[in-house]
Amino acid sequence: MKYENIVEGVFLSRPNRFVAHVLIHGREEIVHVKNTSRCRELLIPGVTVYLEKSGNPRRKTGFSLISVMKAGRLINIDSQAPNKVCGEALAAGTLKLPGLMGDVLRIKPESTFGASRLDFYLESASGGGAILQKAYVEVKGVTLEAEGILRFPDAPTERGLKHILELIKAKEAGYQAYALFLIQMKGAVYFTPNDAMHPEFGAAVRLAKSKGVHLLAYDCHVTRDELILADEVEVRL
Repeated sequence: MKYENIVEGVFLSRPNRFVAHVLIHGREEIVHVKNTSRCRELLIPGVTVYLEKSGNPRRKTGFSLISVMKAGRLINIDSQAPNKVCGEALAAGTLKLPGLMGDVLRIKPESTFGASRLDFYLESASGGGAILQKAYVEVKGVTLEAEGILRFPDAPTERGLKHILELIKAKEAGYQAYALFLIQMKGAVYFTPNDAMHPEFGAAVRLAKSKGVHLLAYDCHVTRDELILADEVEVRL
């Protein structure tokens, strides 16, 4: 996925989860933060950040903060980006899901299963067009990194826990089910659930694995104005 009208800034502060103060071209601006997670290890006063300038004159904030530099590595923190990246990769056929036979015929974003709305519903088909399999995919963006180890979540997530349990139910109902952790940076060594932050989530992920839910992690190529699915990353439980 690509961004338009990217500018560089210096992060100053984040008074709440929705906005930040950033120095842009020598002027302090109040900007929208496209991630409601804590990101405390990333949004440190003085770090270089990149923002997308809005073309909407009615917006209260003229910029959206989308990425940040950490130790020479550019990390995308746009919480809406992982779904877009995975959607593009599924449509282009560059994201291959293990266990899914045939070609992906249908991709439906934001599809309801049980009591949850999961990120993608898929149907695969044979060469003759007959539906072979149906699947649900839930995508989680990952930005919490330490020494090349990526963890999710960075804060307790009851919604995320609910999604994992719903994937288990989907698998039991005969669907293929996938939890895909999209690492919004390059250079990951491996991914693992953040048990210290939310042990119930980690337990649910391990249960999902035992029930046949596919656990996948991919990193991304990140530039100032682009985020592209890159390489599969090891998942350690």
